[in-house]
Amino acid sequence: MSSEQELMARSDGRCELCSAESGLESCSVPASEGRGDADILLCQTCRTQLENPAQLDAGHWRCLGDSMWSQVPAVQVTAWRLLKRLSGETWAQDLLDMLYLDEDQLAWAQAGALPGEGETVVHRDCNGVQLQAGDTVTIIKDLDVKGSSIVAKRGTAVRGISLTDNPEHIEGRVDGQRIVILTKFVKKSG
Repeated sequence: MSSEQELMARSDGRCELCSAESGLESCSVPASEGRGDADILLCQTCRTQLENPAQLDAGHWRCLGDSMWSQVPAVQVTAWRLLKRLSGETWAQDLLDMLYLDEDQLAWAQAGALPGEGETVVHRDCNGVQLQAGDTVTIIKDLDVKGSSIVAKRGTAVRGISLTDNPEHIEGRVDGQRIVILTKFVKKSG
């Protein structure tokens, strides 16, 4: 049985991300060091959007709510990478918060990039210190949170931050609400 036939059998003849049944082709999922590339079966729409990140249609990717639960590691990794890219969408961030990857899969997801992604974005605090996902930062000035009555007070510790595609923005929880914070108003703790 060829690789293409194995993929067709594994996916029941459907795109492994959106379940479309036509225009299916295998696609390599970029992998991390020590792990070979893995293939998944994708439809033309998914492939086109993966290859042209500027043309991502967030509505199309709502299908990740189902495919992220796949038992195929390459599908889970691709779903994680897409949700990370779409994390500005509330529904995508909610799915990303629910998605569990074991340590190896998470390392694979973080190390690789989707097709078409280039340089990695570097986030720096007010002192120029590089920030990483999961860091704890302290807010250095009172900030009004747009769209709510919350004021993020100076000295508030924000634990477990998330990084965004914009190097000037991070995300974190303040008073139980997930907000976007400008990096120039935080300093890394510890």
